[in-house]
Amino acid sequence: MSASLHEGLHLDPSGHLVNADLAGYLIPVNADVPEIDVHFLDHPDTRYNPLGSRGIGELGLVGMAVAVANAVHHATGIRVRELPIPLEHILTALD
Repeated sequence: MSASLHEGLHLDPSGHLVNADLAGYLIPVNADVPEIDVHFLDHPDTRYNPLGSRGIGELGLVGMAVAVANAVHHATGIRVRELPIPLEHILTALD
């Protein structure tokens, strides 16, 4: 959620990242995040480790930004193609 609503990679004209610290990194708090359903799989995966544990890692990150962008489109009719999606961009596009 933070990536789709708050964060952004800012590049200079030569293509180098200019936000190289965590000072502008906004993290959503509990009040910002809706209830999330977590499901555990009962099938161990022993091909990658002897414990049979599975990790999700960054896999869940991709879907969140897409879901937020689609929710904005559904609510406003504005197709967002850039992250983050600040409210100011939506209000400007509505004018």
